[in-house]
Amino acid sequence: MNATVDGRRGWLTVALGALMTCVAFGAVFSLAVFLQPMEQATGWSRAGISGAMTIVFLAMGAGGFVWGMLSDRYGARLVVTSGSILLALGLALASRATSLLEFQLAYGLIVGFATGSFFPPLTATVANWFDRHRSLAVSLMSMGVGVAPMTMSPFASWLLNSTDWRGAQMTIALIVAALLVPAGLLVRPAPAAAPGALPAPGEGPGRDLSLGEAMRSTPFVVLASTFFACCAMHSGPIFHTISYAVFCGVAPMAAVTIYSLEGFAGLFGRIFFGVLGDRAGPKRALIAGLLIQAFAAGAFVFARQLGEFYAVSAVFGFAYGGVMPLYAVLARGYFGGKIMGGVIGAAAMVSSLGMASGPLLGGWIFDRFGQYTWLYIGSFAVGLGAVAIAFAFPPIPKLPSPVHRQPA
Repeated sequence: MNATVDGRRGWLTVALGALMTCVAFGAVFSLAVFLQPMEQATGWSRAGISGAMTIVFLAMGAGGFVWGMLSDRYGARLVVTSGSILLALGLALASRATSLLEFQLAYGLIVGFATGSFFPPLTATVANWFDRHRSLAVSLMSMGVGVAPMTMSPFASWLLNSTDWRGAQMTIALIVAALLVPAGLLVRPAPAAAPGALPAPGEGPGRDLSLGEAMRSTPFVVLASTFFACCAMHSGPIFHTISYAVFCGVAPMAAVTIYSLEGFAGLFGRIFFGVLGDRAGPKRALIAGLLIQAFAAGAFVFARQLGEFYAVSAVFGFAYGGVMPLYAVLARGYFGGKIMGGVIGAAAMVSSLGMASGPLLGGWIFDRFGQYTWLYIGSFAVGLGAVAIAFAFPPIPKLPSPVHRQPA
């Protein structure tokens, strides 16, 4: 196959992945915008509504593992298209919920499980398209997650000016169906390496492991542990900063722009850490990003005015947006492309436990103490723990022999 054609199809896959993750994760994380309107309209507790997001992360982690294994066997196109349909259905059902339990089940289980169908399969597909510039390609694909707060969250806030939370969520469900299903049908797998081809540069001998063997290996244990601590650190600040800013006196619409700024800064973080990962290695880039992320999370304690929230959020978004794609790059380096979806899905399943802790604990801290200070102090401490764990990554064996397929 012509190298130019391969390259164009690879970058098209990057663009499709960015679009799909933007819409999917934007739809899910827009719940942060609905938090106060739902509390006022239904009388449900903030911790209870936040608990739906906790269930989302748990279901998303389990779903990512299942969907990732399915994508290794059947391909990403079938997986992401099916996930798109299920995501739209879950959002529609959640918008009709008449009790907190119904909402938690529809939004938490269905929406969460469906959302797991996007990141592992799409990341694995993009990583398999590229031998060179892999860190940058995966980072650009993940830009969709960074763009999400700049698009779906303000859109959800705008919808709430003209309709109630139920109508706004139903509208988002229809948009998800209209955009994601056609996009999913366009996803194509990377061309397979020729039989007997040698590993690409930077791929270790772990490329021949089974998924079970990979999950018992030291690189996976370190990868999953770091991923868990990283997500436990940033999930609370991501979900509760809008409410924290409003609590400090910032107008609700202005508070949403803080969340959007995090996503915008994350775009630059993805490019910066993607290039840094290609040049200095993904381990060094990850450690640097985790350290910045931890100090930025702790700095939220001192934010009171809108300008202060902007400054801290910009650094925080730059860091957490930049580090997230690097886990997939490390996984590809250690384990190769054959079991990539399953490895990323398994690591994401572990990390989802960390993501699940933030919204629930943040809601409980606010309900218990009437403020968010301990949320950000705890996030800072856990972030330093993630840095310490990341130092345990073993080196990725480098085999300089080229693969026998045209590089993208």
